[in-house]
Amino acid sequence: MSNNIYTNYAFQMSELKHQYGANVHLSSDPVLLTQLARLSQPETVQPLVSTLVRELYRSLVQTLVANEFPRCKIELPTRMAEATPKGVWTGDIVKPTTQVVTAGVARAGTLPSQVTFEFLSQLLEPAGIRQDHIYMARVTDDSGQVTGVTVAGSKIGGDIRDAFVLLPDPMGATGGSMSKAISMYKDIGKEHGAPMKIACLNLIITPEYVKRITHDHPDVLIYALRLDRGLSSDEILERPLGEFWSEETGLDEHQYIVPGAGGVGEVLNNSFV
Repeated sequence: MSNNIYTNYAFQMSELKHQYGANVHLSSDPVLLTQLARLSQPETVQPLVSTLVRELYRSLVQTLVANEFPRCKIELPTRMAEATPKGVWTGDIVKPTTQVVTAGVARAGTLPSQVTFEFLSQLLEPAGIRQDHIYMARVTDDSGQVTGVTVAGSKIGGDIRDAFVLLPDPMGATGGSMSKAISMYKDIGKEHGAPMKIACLNLIITPEYVKRITHDHPDVLIYALRLDRGLSSDEILERPLGEFWSEETGLDEHQYIVPGAGGVGEVLNNSFV
């Protein structure tokens, strides 16, 4: 008779309550929020920046996997199986054959995608894990307003049928670049078969970002460590997240997040352009 206490068990993410919809998940993990606060400080520079981004993304991806990925039941002989027939562990684990595509959106998303790729290649069967690369940038006008997104090129390694497509990008500001990347993958899905799920993985996002993604792609998941709405009125800041969504704002006149963390792509690469 096997011990079934580790089959069909529940996992519950530590997350904030909000009114942005069921596909939006905002962490309430105090350890991750502490690390993110340190990353946001102006005195935090390389190599600590990369170390913190790695640790934060490893934890964020782990949470998404635990919450979203399929499981399967195994009966695993342990090292004690040689001594007793009871040395077999029975329980549910993340399904090892789960197919995953992670997309590195240059430049801020390059390291997060690599961390995601490495973590999943250790957890699952490596042959089912793929990393793509997309090169895009904001287009701004003379006043610094974001007017669109340009895609300089991409390296996409095949179809996405029944795969989880993950888009790790630290700062979710306007949502324009992310929406474009999602559309690129959905176009692939129309031709070769739809993915299992598409998920955005962000460190800091804004109400504007959430509105853009949920409007353009209501089926897409958003997992984020923090939502910043620092330029909202004092009255709005006292209200629950999303209650007066149209009056929440976290973007300055140049579409940078406030309080935010500045240009994470810049500090990751020590290239301030």
